Amino acid sequence: MDISIIVPLYNEAESLPKLNEWIARVMKENGFSYEVIYVNDGSTDESWKVIEKLQRDEVQSTKEEGHVHGICFRRNYGKSAALYCGFKAAQGDVVITMDADLQDSPDEIPALYHMIKEEGYDLVSGWKQKRYDNKLTKNLPSKLFNATARRVTGIQLHDMNCGLKAYRLEVVKNIEVFSEMHRYIPYLAKNAGFTKIGEKVVQHRKREFGTSKFGLNRFVNGYLDLMTLWFLNKFGKQPMHFFGLVGSLMFLIGFIAVLVVGGMKWYALANGVPAMLVGVNPYFHIAILMMILGCMLFLAGFLAELVIRNSPSRNDYLIKEEI
Repeated sequence: MDISIIVPLYNEAESLPKLNEWIARVMKENGFSYEVIYVNDGSTDESWKVIEKLQRDEVQSTKEEGHVHGICFRRNYGKSAALYCGFKAAQGDVVITMDADLQDSPDEIPALYHMIKEEGYDLVSGWKQKRYDNKLTKNLPSKLFNATARRVTGIQLHDMNCGLKAYRLEVVKNIEVFSEMHRYIPYLAKNAGFTKIGEKVVQHRKREFGTSKFGLNRFVNGYLDLMTLWFLNKFGKQPMHFFGLVGSLMFLIGFIAVLVVGGMKWYALANGVPAMLVGVNPYFHIAILMMILGCMLFLAGFLAELVIRNSPSRNDYLIKEEI
């Protein structure tokens, strides 16, 4: 099979028939063998009934197994969960992800496919260079978000969170999308060793039906998720290298500060100079606090190492090939 198209959706019943017809037309014009996997993320409208009808109508018209497949969650789990299940089910050589709101154009699929198959990219991300979103609530925060992501990840993509992406099948089978990490799939792929990542300018269309399902809180959550991924990538296998180092430095600074406070008190007593009690000196309490925090951080790193040692995935490494 050439292409697997994964469409996560939440309350998009109105747009699904047009989207499915558009995808089928593009696939037929280009002679691709394909499947479309609709992942219904706990929609409260008629989305699942529409998917069932699309699948049923296709089977009746072709008298054979159709291209439409569906996965339905019992409740809303989020886009990352939908993509995870879609990736697990995908079978095509190239995997395309796109949103169900008709803001992503299926006409972009052939070019994305050829960038993967002929130009050798592992992952190609869409770049909506010209957007039709509200500039204040979406465009400006998105630019700031992407600038931060480029700086932290080292991946020079203009629109890392674009829903329209193409992947080599091997990529989606070797990364795990969890929590709200769908925003950073290129970074997950890079961390897994898939480093040939590119982008393509794609068309951004105005939403025809419904409203956006994402609020401004996604930017706050996105920043926190980015910090989580950075930490896991850098210290996930050696947590003691972070906690132990920071804890040791804090303890050392606190210990030196205690010696300084004690030395100052001893000097004052030896020379008959009035001096405040050590227990009243605020620097003494700050120094003791740093020593305690240093010990706690060191122990946190030690416990994290014990957890890693007993983790079944501690020796999971991605092998490119064997001879």
